[in-house]
Amino acid sequence: MSALAWSEALALKQPRMDQTHREFVDLLHGLGAAHAAGVADFDTLLQGLQQHTEAHFAQEERWMADIGFAPQNCHALQHAQVLKVLVEVRRALAEGGDREIVAVLVDELGQWFVGHAQAMDAALAEIMVERGYDPETGRLLHPVAVDAQPITGCGGSSCS
Repeated sequence: MSALAWSEALALKQPRMDQTHREFVDLLHGLGAAHAAGVADFDTLLQGLQQHTEAHFAQEERWMADIGFAPQNCHALQHAQVLKVLVEVRRALAEGGDREIVAVLVDELGQWFVGHAQAMDAALAEIMVERGYDPETGRLLHPVAVDAQPITGCGGSSCS
């Protein structure tokens, strides 16, 4: 199991987003460390990760709505899939599932996060800057045109 650790390579120069991402990485790292140490009960750690991730994704989805993303977009759909996985892992463990599922979760979620942050979250951060969006206040200096098409993809140049 390779543990994901925060590094400046993951920073997107969007302080609030970077702080939330750092917290996510720390929680995931803590879950991996607990598994490596032989902890038997992961539910408290998984619950903390799940609660943080729900708030983390809701925050990003509020920002996306504020800057012109469609309600159904590929970025938010990825969020929904990750939340389903977290629920399923907790359920499996509660039903006596193999604790190795935690190692798989830590590895896979870590790999997913790096790609997601560097592509979709980076695109979101870029659009936030382009539109003069302040995530603290929700103010938008360059509002979206009334007739503009909502963003349905990740917001990056490779997907609309």
